[in-house]
Amino acid sequence: MKNVFDPAVTAELIHRIEQLSPESPALWGKMSVDQMLAHCCVAYEMAFTNTHPKANPVMRFLLKTFVKAGVVNEVPYKRNLPTAPAFRIKSEKNFTEEKARLISFVEQTLAAGKSGFEGKESPSFGSMTAKEWNNLLYKHLDHHLTQFGA
Repeated sequence: MKNVFDPAVTAELIHRIEQLSPESPALWGKMSVDQMLAHCCVAYEMAFTNTHPKANPVMRFLLKTFVKAGVVNEVPYKRNLPTAPAFRIKSEKNFTEEKARLISFVEQTLAAGKSGFEGKESPSFGSMTAKEWNNLLYKHLDHHLTQFGA
């Protein structure tokens, strides 16, 4: 798994994001490119903001027990997997704004570094290691950039 705390990987991800245009077609799935960018920002919002409420204790237990391992491991996501409600983007978004927001989050992740993510709380999964955050962030973004040919 590539390391989102490595400047070269950050540069590669930003380059791939920059390849996208408002007309970039999805190779699978239902999202438009602007929705995908907003969708990818949700994972970073969960890391850097209080926009998304913490799951209640029962839901958190279920997510940690049955979902977390598949999200934070190094196995790539399969196409057309269902997504959590917080990640569903149904409205049209401003492509330019979402692209800039996503790039900013990728840069913010690099600036925070591995130490900034070690033990960081996830609203869904609780405390996570830097490696778990890395795997979640990298494989999710890689999955969706690949979805749009970048």
